[in-house]
Amino acid sequence: MDLNLKGRLALVTGASKGIGYACAARLAEEGCELHLVSRTAADLQSAAQRLSQLGNGRVSWSALDLSKSDETRTLVSEVPGADILVNNAGAIPRGAIDQLDEATWREAWELKVFGYINLCRAYNSAMKERGNGVIINIIGAAGERPAADYAAGSAGNAGLMALTRAMGAISGSYGVRIVGVNPGYIETERFDKAVRALALKTFGDENRWRELLDPDYPPGKPEHIADMVAFLASDRSAYTTGTIITVDGGRCAR
Repeated sequence: MDLNLKGRLALVTGASKGIGYACAARLAEEGCELHLVSRTAADLQSAAQRLSQLGNGRVSWSALDLSKSDETRTLVSEVPGADILVNNAGAIPRGAIDQLDEATWREAWELKVFGYINLCRAYNSAMKERGNGVIINIIGAAGERPAADYAAGSAGNAGLMALTRAMGAISGSYGVRIVGVNPGYIETERFDKAVRALALKTFGDENRWRELLDPDYPPGKPEHIADMVAFLASDRSAYTTGTIITVDGGRCAR
């Protein structure tokens, strides 16, 4: 299926690895120009070199910390006219409410929550003025199915889900679509570290991490999220806005 994305500029945050990289790769394959963002220049340079072999090969990048408002403003000045924004930067640590201190909580939210908010604000305004554009927020299934041992992540994700729905509910009136994707368990570097840490705590051996997984419901691949993002970014999804798509193998429904 041709998604007719050729020539559009996609700005992808958290793009040097994992879900962000997979989304960038899928959009590149569809012919998008790319601008990648993450904190580490070396990782971005490596990602850009690989991605330049796909699609039209036009890949630029910025090494920025989007938890800082001034660096967000720098990004917006460098890339003012993105057709597609994929918000993906940030990870919130696990822990119950009495296990995370205020500093840890605030630091996590500065990137994952306020980072998304700041880019949504900036690019929604630019897209509204232009009369077209798509914002896709990669959020997380814990916002739909909160967990006590993931208090900051559950609350932050739920807030981003509400923001996405609130903005997307009216954005169609001025030609902009705003949607969210909630990944479940996805095989990324972060997932690997988390399950290995849990295996070490549970069994005293991190290499027994596979015993923690349900063989009937294995984790997904980053490409599962990337395929959904590409579809949502395209005109094939022209009537979709103000909603959240959960991609978790049915976990939240069980």
